[in-house]
Amino acid sequence: MVDYGDDGEPAGTSPAEEVMTTFSRHHFGSSEDTADGFSVTIIENMKEEYGLFVWPCSIILAEYVWQQKSRFTSASVVELGAGTSLPGLVAAKVGADVTLTDDSNRSEVLTHMRRQCDLNDIKCKIHGLTWGVWGTQTFCLCPNIILGADVLYDSCGRIIFIYLVLSFFSGPVY
Repeated sequence: MVDYGDDGEPAGTSPAEEVMTTFSRHHFGSSEDTADGFSVTIIENMKEEYGLFVWPCSIILAEYVWQQKSRFTSASVVELGAGTSLPGLVAAKVGADVTLTDDSNRSEVLTHMRRQCDLNDIKCKIHGLTWGVWGTQTFCLCPNIILGADVLYDSCGRIIFIYLVLSFFSGPVY
């Protein structure tokens, strides 16, 4: 028999405790031998928050970064809607100066991004970026490369996305 508290949840548990957390390991290189590659470990939280688990397209984009690593070495990279940050972490591992961004209103995702960096001993900047709400800090990013996997799942954000990308390369667009 299960005892329930006043909140309707089983006694002794909270919604945060019921969320499944797992680790996924992604290897980049020709073999599991790290002499010619590396692995990135991602903490995944199976909540219904978009930024807390790895989306399939981010794995593909991360593999692209690995395959094109010479393009990323010493580049200034911004990953939009980074979430678990796999492509950006791979870019940082191959020598890019990386800024990871996600919605500034989603502090849990931004904190999660920092944990990913710490877990993998990678230095990246974390920047809260709500599409359509940009400050001067956003326009100072000046990336050579912009990464984004599955960032256009909401059709309302397409025009704002275009303005943001144009702004990175030419200054504010009005």
